[in-house]
Amino acid sequence: MNYLAHSYFSFIDGQLVGNMIADFIKNNERKNFPLEIQEGIKLHRAIDSFTDTHPAVSAAKKIFSPLVRLYAGAFVDVAFDFYVAHSMKENLLLEHSKKVYKTLWDHEEWLPENFKRMLIKMEEDNWLYNYRQDWGIKFSIQNVLNKAQYLDKDLPVFQVFLDNKKEIGNEFDIFFPDIKAYLKTFEVNN
Repeated sequence: MNYLAHSYFSFIDGQLVGNMIADFIKNNERKNFPLEIQEGIKLHRAIDSFTDTHPAVSAAKKIFSPLVRLYAGAFVDVAFDFYVAHSMKENLLLEHSKKVYKTLWDHEEWLPENFKRMLIKMEEDNWLYNYRQDWGIKFSIQNVLNKAQYLDKDLPVFQVFLDNKKEIGNEFDIFFPDIKAYLKTFEVNN
């Protein structure tokens, strides 16, 4: 899952911070953070593990993999944020986005420098809210392409998304209730 989905599944401020910064820190660094942030890091990793092994995600990866091979999962993560955005009423998505940015900046002392640099761009361009738009997904897909070391930056990944929007949405519709149910048990058992 990508940024919007991770923020969607964070209900406590510190947990949100940990969930959002988890990819920016090494596993052995997590003990340097307050307990709530550590719980968010743990939640992030649980979300990623569940997502990586879900059959609907595997099916969605097959849509992208002929073009991007091993990077397919990254593009599914971005694509799924489009559907997370559409699962929320527009005004609630806007409120959620603003709350996420504020919460992150309120905990700035715990944000890694590389995350802070990205957060400035994320907030300026309101990535979380704009995942609702095709052009927002196009922008995010291009960001993944720009960061991918072994992919041509001009691959038509966004076109693959557009051409398969319904099929990807169907896989999301299978996946999303399952991850919600899993995270309810995760919170109880961990």
